[in-house]
Amino acid sequence: MAEVGASKYLSVWPAHNLHLRRTLRSPIPKTFNLKPPIRKSFRICHSSLVNQQQQEASFTEEEKQLIDALIGIQGRGRSASPHQLNDVERAVQVLEDQQGIPDPTSSDLIEGRWQLMFTTRPGTASPIQRTFVGVDFFSVFQEVYLRTNDPRVSNIVKFSDWIGELKVEAAASIKDGKRILFQFDRAAFSFKFLPFKVPYPVPFRLLGDEAKGWLDTTYLSHSGNLRISRGNKGTTFVLQKKTDPRQKLLAAISTGIGVREAIDEFISLSKNVAKDEPILLEGEWQMIWSSQIETDSWLENAGNGLMGSQIVKNDQMKFVVNILPGIRFSTIGKFVKSGAKKYEVTMDDAALIGGPFGYPLEMETKIILELL
Repeated sequence: MAEVGASKYLSVWPAHNLHLRRTLRSPIPKTFNLKPPIRKSFRICHSSLVNQQQQEASFTEEEKQLIDALIGIQGRGRSASPHQLNDVERAVQVLEDQQGIPDPTSSDLIEGRWQLMFTTRPGTASPIQRTFVGVDFFSVFQEVYLRTNDPRVSNIVKFSDWIGELKVEAAASIKDGKRILFQFDRAAFSFKFLPFKVPYPVPFRLLGDEAKGWLDTTYLSHSGNLRISRGNKGTTFVLQKKTDPRQKLLAAISTGIGVREAIDEFISLSKNVAKDEPILLEGEWQMIWSSQIETDSWLENAGNGLMGSQIVKNDQMKFVVNILPGIRFSTIGKFVKSGAKKYEVTMDDAALIGGPFGYPLEMETKIILELL
């Protein structure tokens, strides 16, 4: 593929699973002046490749159903729609009915650092939950160490590698096979730019019973990679030790940090496990990220597929952008397989649509699409 005098761009489209594509895009307008970029596109779709990556992470089919339900939910549950919440709750219930490791508090698998992937957010949630958990820019962890002279459960908010973290610690004890009792007793900020810790201004000793609580582990996977817990304030937590490659990529996109690195890692994993040639699968996908900077012309952005959704069906590709309520931009084209993992796409049927009426636009875009 020739790439002379052009720029490379990355784009991400979400669904349940991931697969990467690269496109050489040459818009050829009849009435509009569109710039000709080369674009790499990273799109998410269902494929056997991702299923193999999930097996590498040692998740059962039922656990993968929960992970699939979590994909695309931002803010660790804060932005979840009612439909997404229902999917998560059903997947959680299936795993809780299976029970996983019996007496999880007695298992060594519960020990260690867990990353919080999802939580419900009742009004009685802790100040830390209300303030930090719903912010994708931060990473949230829970450390569980019960087999020491000083058993502890700690909640950690990691702001970034170069800023530091907040750690809130609680003395812990085991009540039974599922329940951990705890009482918060100290907390501090650890900033990378300071040689000392900054105390978190909460008088735990004066809080009395408000600083106490319990945590039930309702599911602990046999691999030790997935845990579901419920707290005394009615909160449900989903935590993981090893995350799915899709989760890493979407988390990077949500924060805007390390996106290219996450894409490179995903490509590397894909090459390691790929056996069959990827195919362009049918589906509807929403643009969520692109390295190509949008211009001041929404028409140019829409024509380049930099906004809205993309639909692949019956050898056709369609870009759709909702402009105003009841008004949308649409461009349709056909694609044909031109080589190993490559497709030629021609978008040449564009229009502004309002209700049953359409206003045709003369514009054409040619694409060479490569699935990576």
